[in-house]
Amino acid sequence: MKNKKLKVGIIGCGTIGRAIAVACQKDLVDSIDIVALFDIDKDKALTLAKTLKRKVPLLTSPELIKKSGLIVEAASASISAEILKSCIAAKRDCLIMSVGGLVGKEKLLDRAAAAGVRVYIPSGAVSGIDGLKSAMAGGITSVTLTTRKPPKGLVGAPYLKENHIDVSKIDGETVIFEGSAKEAVKGFPQNVNVSAVLSLAGIGARRTRVRIVTSPGYTVNVHEIEVIGASGRIMTRTENVPSSTNPKTSALAIFSAIATLRSAASSVRIGT
Repeated sequence: MKNKKLKVGIIGCGTIGRAIAVACQKDLVDSIDIVALFDIDKDKALTLAKTLKRKVPLLTSPELIKKSGLIVEAASASISAEILKSCIAAKRDCLIMSVGGLVGKEKLLDRAAAAGVRVYIPSGAVSGIDGLKSAMAGGITSVTLTTRKPPKGLVGAPYLKENHIDVSKIDGETVIFEGSAKEAVKGFPQNVNVSAVLSLAGIGARRTRVRIVTSPGYTVNVHEIEVIGASGRIMTRTENVPSSTNPKTSALAIFSAIATLRSAASSVRIGT
């Protein structure tokens, strides 16, 4: 049996897309071949291309999808669902990083399965997703996520703007949001992707509860998950170091994408 490299195209060349591309050409070079890059901001794509060891062409999104065996979406929750639709139409597998864009559009996952398209959703910045899936088999009563982030990691969130909350003026531990995962994804699209992952793996975005807490004393991103159901009570706590280039992104979220790609590539074989 001979190994065949997985042809990967990356849509979105920001913090996450850049880290994935570098890892593919360094740690995953034996199993993955980056065949194309795309970003709506061409300068970002150009900058990333120049930093890579091997030359990678910049293509349009449709061209990239056609050329790739697996598409990595690392762009934005505002377009992740559309990218998945395009992958389904082209019968291409897809790894979705901006999972919040699938909340309310979960039927796309059913369409993908019916079309034989594999959709990879990394566990992101938390632990315990396997336990949550296992608990679902017996029935779950509630899922609650408490996210703790430094103020700078929340700047620019739509919810803060709409409610005139200036996190720079917060001087102690403060709960700034409590609601459903569906509301959290809308109000904090760049901050609580974790809630979307939990929703898809568990009881849905309407029933999954989210609390967002901030304090100038916080130095890491913390996600605490409580799952209550027929299996008992599951508690997990993950303390994440923020990405060195973007405080809104946890380093573990990037590592989970790389681990998922490694797993996907390991199943690609040629010959018998």
